[in-house]
Amino acid sequence: MLDSAYYAALGLSSIREKVLSGQRLDPEDGLTLFHCPDCTAVGALAMHDRCRRHGQQAFYVVNRQINYTNVCVNGCTFCAFRRDREDEAGAFVLSIDDILSRLRQAEATCRHLDEVHIVGGCHPSRRLAWFEDMLTAVRAWRPDIALKAFTPVEIAHFAALEGISTLDVLKRLQKAGLVMMPGGGAEIFDATLRRQICPAKADADTWLRISGEAHSLGIVTNCTMLFGHLETFEQRVDHLCRLREQQDKSGGFTCFIPLPFLTENSRLKLPEDKIGPQRGLDQLRTIAVARLLLDNIPHIKAYWVMLGQKLAPTALWYGADDLDGTIIEERIGHMAGAGSAQGMTIADLEHVIRASGFTPVRRNATFSKLNPAEALQ
Repeated sequence: MLDSAYYAALGLSSIREKVLSGQRLDPEDGLTLFHCPDCTAVGALAMHDRCRRHGQQAFYVVNRQINYTNVCVNGCTFCAFRRDREDEAGAFVLSIDDILSRLRQAEATCRHLDEVHIVGGCHPSRRLAWFEDMLTAVRAWRPDIALKAFTPVEIAHFAALEGISTLDVLKRLQKAGLVMMPGGGAEIFDATLRRQICPAKADADTWLRISGEAHSLGIVTNCTMLFGHLETFEQRVDHLCRLREQQDKSGGFTCFIPLPFLTENSRLKLPEDKIGPQRGLDQLRTIAVARLLLDNIPHIKAYWVMLGQKLAPTALWYGADDLDGTIIEERIGHMAGAGSAQGMTIADLEHVIRASGFTPVRRNATFSKLNPAEALQ
């Protein structure tokens, strides 16, 4: 699979040697991998690294995603999810009772939720106390469940509304039950590109700083990258290397989630060379390069909602080791044009994993493996 002569012909000899010996790749290596004409050769290197870490295991979680509102002040050009006002067509704002009702319904239809994932738009007037009350109510409903909620962008927004530091916001939410953050809102870190696609959103330095603050409190987080729009390979590599640098400093990133840009309902229109059937190969290559560059982040997710239920299992052969979970209801990707189902059952996830040649492993929000007795509770 990793024939030395073939990799030499591709100009990947030094990268192959680094991967086999466990050495860190540099940014130039990342660019070389993005430009390699053989996507499967890049995938094979990532598969080697993935198996060294996780063998044939592929993880999934029994979770319920809650989007509490899509009313948002940020106005990102790529976002089909957001609405400017509560009275705008398609806008929604959930109450705490609405959230609890959705969680009870989810618990009634699948065995024992292991994760609650809560994110939403940056609502112009909903204050931090509401989110503390919401976390407290969810924790009272299920004291054992891990609460994964809020992106660094939301944390920055809460801090601005309250006139307090982001660290103080995190401390208050942690006291209310926050255990983990999902890591959205990173988009692409390049400042010039952010001015085009998300000029009002918290900038890259703020996103990274808040992630580091969360890590300092023991709140673990995921991290993300929105790709496949106007960014260059250089900007992707820069983004990945900045995540790696932050991980060297604070060590709290558990999983990286590459999020392919969905074009259907976005105001951000792409040039012809950015759309078409070749996007699937680009998505697999990006997952593989991420696995190889992010040597200090344990897990890479193939998020089936955004990748689709056919490509996501293929990504397990390109460095990914996690498919996310049951989800049950997802709005952000689907309002952007995702054609995947709203949810998957445990049987569906385990079947897909086994049919792809891997061993399914049920986990919780923080990627601790669950034994059969825990999973059946």
